[in-house]
Amino acid sequence: LQCPVYVIESEWNDETPAKRVELTCNTSDEALPVYWKKGSELKGTGKTLIAEVKEFPDAGNYTCLTANTHEIVSYDFFLITKIDSNGQMIRSILKSFKEPNRTFLKCEAKNYSGIFICSWMIENESPNVKFTIRSLKGSQADVTCSSPVAHTDKSVTEYTAQCQKENYCPFAEEHQPIEMFLEVIDEVEYENYTSSFFIRDIIKPDPPQCQYAATNGTVTWTYPRTWSTPKSYFPLTFRVKVESTKKHKNQVYDAEEQSIQIPTTGPKDKISVQARDRYYNSSWSEWSSLCR
Repeated sequence: LQCPVYVIESEWNDETPAKRVELTCNTSDEALPVYWKKGSELKGTGKTLIAEVKEFPDAGNYTCLTANTHEIVSYDFFLITKIDSNGQMIRSILKSFKEPNRTFLKCEAKNYSGIFICSWMIENESPNVKFTIRSLKGSQADVTCSSPVAHTDKSVTEYTAQCQKENYCPFAEEHQPIEMFLEVIDEVEYENYTSSFFIRDIIKPDPPQCQYAATNGTVTWTYPRTWSTPKSYFPLTFRVKVESTKKHKNQVYDAEEQSIQIPTTGPKDKISVQARDRYYNSSWSEWSSLCR
C-alpha cells in the first residue's frame, strides 16, 4: 500500500453506523483557505474534514485543494475491508483452490533450492484488481518475489509469482517458517491473505520422464530435471500406474528404483509414473506423460 492510504474496516450490515474519520489538510500555511473534494463532489471547507465511511461509494480519494488556485495540497485515499460481526475479514475477491483444503494462497516448490511459486485465482469479472505479494517482516525479509503473471482460462484467471528465499541451504534443517502476505485491492475494496510454511512442506516434484520396453515389459524412468541433487541425498520414491483399456481398471505399483517389470500389459494399456520425496511426506507429482 502506498501512502497516504487508509484501510477502513466496515461491518457489513445495515445497523452499524459509518466510521467517522478526521482528515487534516497537509499545509504549512495555517491561514491558506482550502476545500475538500471527492471526485467532483465538494465535501467541505477548512483545514479539517470529518469523513463518514461505510459503503464503497464513501471510499476513494479525498483531495484537499487551495480555494484560490485550486491546486492539490494533499490527498487521502480510503479502502474498505468488509468484516463480519465477529470482526473477521469477509473475503470475496479471490476464488479458493479446492486443494489443499480450500486455500486462497497456494505455494509450491519443485525442489529444495529455496525457489517456490505462489498462486491465487480470481473470477474474470474484475479487470482492475491489483496485487502485492511479499514476506512478512522479521527474519523472513530475505524473500524476494517477481511481479505476478496472469494465466486466463475460461471464467478464471490464475496469478503466479516466483519467490526465492535468499541464502537458503537445502541441506540444513528449517527452524523458521516462511510467511507470505498477499494484499488484494479491487477498486476500493481491500483484502489480505497469508500463508505460512516450511519449504519441506510445500515440495511437489515435477513428474519423471519414462519409457517402456515392449520386449521384456520393463518401464524405466529418470528423475525430473528440476529435482535437487545429489540424488543420494534427495532420493525420490515412485508409483507406476497401468490403466487397462480392456478391464477398465487401474493397477498401481510402488517402486524405489528407476525401473519395474510389469508382468502382462495389453498393447493399448496406458502407463505413467509419479514421484515424491522418499524421506519426507511431500505431495506426489502429477502423473508423467504416457511412457508409451
